[in-house]
Formats: sequence, structure tokens, C-alpha cells
Amino acid sequence: IGEWTLPGARFPLEMARDADAGSNSLLTYQLTSDPSFSLSMKEKPGGKKQPELVLERVLDRERQTSLELMLTAVDGGDPARSGTVQVRVNVTDANDNPPVFSKSVYEARVPENLPVESLVLRVRATDADAGSNGRVSYSFASVPDAVRALFAIDSENGEVRTVGPLDFEANNKYIFSLEATDGGGLTDHSEVQIDVTDENDNAPEITILSLSSPVPEDSPTGTVVAVVKVRDRDSGENGQVSCELSGEAPLSIVASSGGSYKVLVLAKALDREEAAVHELVLRASDGGDPGRAGTGRIRVTVVDANDNAPVFSQAEYMVRVPEDVPVGSVLVNVTAKDADEGLNGHVKYS
Repeated sequence: IGEWTLPGARFPLEMARDADAGSNSLLTYQLTSDPSFSLSMKEKPGGKKQPELVLERVLDRERQTSLELMLTAVDGGDPARSGTVQVRVNVTDANDNPPVFSKSVYEARVPENLPVESLVLRVRATDADAGSNGRVSYSFASVPDAVRALFAIDSENGEVRTVGPLDFEANNKYIFSLEATDGGGLTDHSEVQIDVTDENDNAPEITILSLSSPVPEDSPTGTVVAVVKVRDRDSGENGQVSCELSGEAPLSIVASSGGSYKVLVLAKALDREEAAVHELVLRASDGGDPGRAGTGRIRVTVVDANDNAPVFSQAEYMVRVPEDVPVGSVLVNVTAKDADEGLNGHVKYS
């Protein structure tokens, strides 16, 4: 009997036979008490009665898959004699139960360097029905293509695996819906939340926003020479950056309030005559383990200032000449040099 069968349905049972005659063969029937069934008698030609099983209430296969009843036939003799037969009612399934996920929300945390085809989580839905009505398959509900490009679900076992590389910096959380469907088309839905954790997979990046070069050599200390932006796309300690200048640079680093901008200022007076060009390397290191670093090169040219006076090759020239030397005669060549360049280093005599 199907569990969808409505109350009042009748099911004929086998009639008993009695070899006696007369009242000794007159039969009555009795059924063991069960709230789901009652016994009814149907008149047959010749005065015989056909026992019928009458359904009193809807059956539920998920609650009880079968019922055992006992039908007894009693004759009219004295003493009465009886015979019994067992009636087994098997309840056949209707797709009256949808699949049900074990959780309304499934959560997982995975690192962004998780290899492709790695298991992220496993979902499970059960269906109280039998056969194909209780067989569950899994699929994505309405999800964007970006999710399908990164994740896939096994329709048979409910395993969610990666099919593409994850990137914390691109997206650190994915929320999407899954659907469980039984063989009869009934469904249930559940939500999946996947948090992607950061790995130190990005090196600091240095961008020179402005550079004042050449710099006059008489510029005062504290003069801004360059403004750079330092950025690390990672988060937490992986994105915390410290900077340093290599070599004996005449510059020092001043961090902005946010820390992402660095200002390079003169830390000491310049001297073009000592070094006309400064080649600097700015190194930015993050706090990851293992750490990553990025470098930026800065070239600063020093412009001459007239900070050097001419210097004679000798402080005093001693010349001996005869008193009859002709007018216009060269008495001595004097030389002076100036360490500056250009017009600042051009010497005139008087």
C-alpha cells in the first residue's frame, strides 16, 4: 500500500474455507486491533462474506515500513474451530520528504596558497525517503561565474574543492548557496562561507612620486628631495613595511602619518666637490616569515653653488728681474684654481 493512499481504501483479503456443512461452516472474521486498519465484510453471491482490509488513516513509510496483522476465521460449530493467516502490509514510498542539509551554514577557512583541487569542505544532506526519492545530488544554486571559476562541488559526495588559485588580495571572503535535490525533484538550500587567509605572497612595492634633482649643494638640511609611496598588498604583519637607505646617503627617511608615504630629506650638507652624484637604494622589507623585500633606486645630482673661492697655486711669488727689462716683458705666470664649476669656477685676475 502506498503511503499516498487515502483513508477509506479497501483491499480484499483471502476467504477462508471450511469443509464442514451447515452452521459448522458458517464463518466470521476477526482482525487484530490496529489504528491504521479495520475489517469490513463484503457479501458475495451464495451468502458468503469476503473480508476486506479498510485503511483508516494515511500511512507513513518513514515512521513504519511494514505492519503485521492477524486475520482469524471462526466457524459456527460448538465448540468453535478457527484458522488464522498473517497479513503483512508493506508501505511503499512516496516522495513526501525533501532533502535536508545537516547545517544551514557551512564555514571554512583556507589559506590563499591552497593548491588547486584541494578539499575545502564537505556538505551533507539526508532524505528520509527510499530509493531514488531518497537519493540526493548536490549542485550550486544561483552563483556568479567568479565563484564557479574557483570552486566546484561533487554532485555525489558533496565535496567542495578548489578549481582555481585563490588570492586574498583580490577577495578574502566567498559566500554562495548550494542546492540538494532528491530523485523526485524536491530541494533544500544551504549557505557556504569561505574565508581566505593571507599568505606573504607579495613583496613591498616602491613608487617614486616626486624627485627634486638636481639639488643645489647649498640647500639647508631638512630640504625635501623625494616623496615615495611604499605599498605591500598583504595584510597584518605580512603587510607591515620598514624602509632603509643603503650606503652613506646624505638623506634620511621621514614617514608620513599613515606610514605608506616616505619623505626623503637632506640629513647633512651637500658638497658637490666631494660627490656630484649620489646613487641611493631604498629597501623596503615586510614583517612576514619568511620576509619579502622590494627596492627602489634614486639618483640625486648636486648642482654647484659658488661656495669655493679661487686659490693661487702659491701664496707668494718671488721674482728677480734686471732693472733694464723691456716694457711688456713677462715677469712671471701666476695661476689660481676654483673648485666650483661653470662660471663659479671661472677665474679672472686683477
